[in-house]
Amino acid sequence: MTDLVEFERRGAVAHLTMNAPGSLNALSDGMLAALKARFTEIAGNHEIKAVVLKGAGKAFCAGHDLKEMQAGRAAEDKGRGYFTDLFARCAEVMQMIPALPQPVIAEVHGIATAAGCQLVASCDMAVAAEGTRFGVNGVNIGLFCSTPMVALTRNVPRKVAFEMLTTGEFIDAARAHEVGLVNRVVPHDQLDSEAAKLADTVASKLSLAVKIGKRAFYDQMMLDTAAAYEHAAAVMVTNMLARDTAEGVQAFIEKRKPDWAE
Repeated sequence: MTDLVEFERRGAVAHLTMNAPGSLNALSDGMLAALKARFTEIAGNHEIKAVVLKGAGKAFCAGHDLKEMQAGRAAEDKGRGYFTDLFARCAEVMQMIPALPQPVIAEVHGIATAAGCQLVASCDMAVAAEGTRFGVNGVNIGLFCSTPMVALTRNVPRKVAFEMLTTGEFIDAARAHEVGLVNRVVPHDQLDSEAAKLADTVASKLSLAVKIGKRAFYDQMMLDTAAAYEHAAAVMVTNMLARDTAEGVQAFIEKRKPDWAE
């Protein structure tokens, strides 16, 4: 099953490739299971400090497998049980990404549509190739992209998200960068190297700091301002008391490289 998501280790960075180019890396039942397995594997690997997620072939990800979904409709309950389970499994995989200790960078090319766009929005950062198109196009076939909407509205301004959801129109990579869906846009031939460079930069930092910082980043977003400051202050206390942080501060004062244990 994990063959659907290939794993490559480059130093402290894990490169995951969705490998179903014939379906434009659609999030089939098998693909969701493979992503879940890979994320579970990576979560427990303390030697991996960053993750790059990409798609093989012409596209990053075209969303759910519509043929598979139509087959699920044939169940006795007209598909209600299958669809309920499918969207629950998809939501679980999407939520695993911000829950991972390691930052996850989407390396996007071709198209990222519907749940594929949701996947980009669920990642911590994203680098896109020039010419990439993003959309939540379900409305064009009579299916509002309600679950992709959750991640999308937490990435881009409300009116931008609503327009995308109700018109079903694509936005290009430049617009995606402008509204905050992706961090960087680069020529296609520089996509892999640029995503790898960003991942390597993150992986070079003290992993303890990045790990607790990532968790705090998402936790504080759910709080009001006062509570967010209280939570963030407690996290900083924990961070400051760490041995490697004390070493990092002292190294900065002494103008030398830190001797981190990790």
